[in-house]
Amino acid sequence: MNKIKIITNGILKENPVLVLLLGMCPTLATTTSAINGLSMGLATMSVLICTNFVISCIKSITPDKVRIPVFIVVIAAFVTILQMLMAAYAPDSINKALGIYIPLIVVNCLILGRAESFAAKNNPVASLADGVGMGLGFTLGLTVLGIIREILGAGSVFGFVLLPEVTNVLLFVLPPGAFISLGYLIAVVNKIKK
Repeated sequence: MNKIKIITNGILKENPVLVLLLGMCPTLATTTSAINGLSMGLATMSVLICTNFVISCIKSITPDKVRIPVFIVVIAAFVTILQMLMAAYAPDSINKALGIYIPLIVVNCLILGRAESFAAKNNPVASLADGVGMGLGFTLGLTVLGIIREILGAGSVFGFVLLPEVTNVLLFVLPPGAFISLGYLIAVVNKIKK
């Protein structure tokens, strides 16, 4: 399979957030701002790329009976490394905003699903490309949702004020705003695809 096609598949045709609806917990919880959405997307993407590569490399030596537990251990190892790197190098505001959602990457159905459906059946290079494509699609979905919610809820994008404070709608930075924004975003994407 063509590497470019694998990458674009995750961004357009099988976008994890807007088409497959995978990883909804971080999608709805962390996208109160564009920077949070981008940060969570990049964190998930890094784990997805590393996990896909390693699982593709060890697939032939992994017994079928313990395949899923091995996948979870590999994912957990990369999430632990990511969490330590973020604690050491990421700004405190991002660490505080993402908080518990970083360890929850371990059980993100996107990562486990890609490990099972793609990495366990393909070579390491194709699995790496799949991780990049799905990760970029996930990051794009979270960032766009974060931009929409931040503009409507706080009148800004990436912290730059665009709208006067009187136009802010608090609902969009609260949990119901996540559902409303995501629903409309999915509807727009479906309309464009048709």
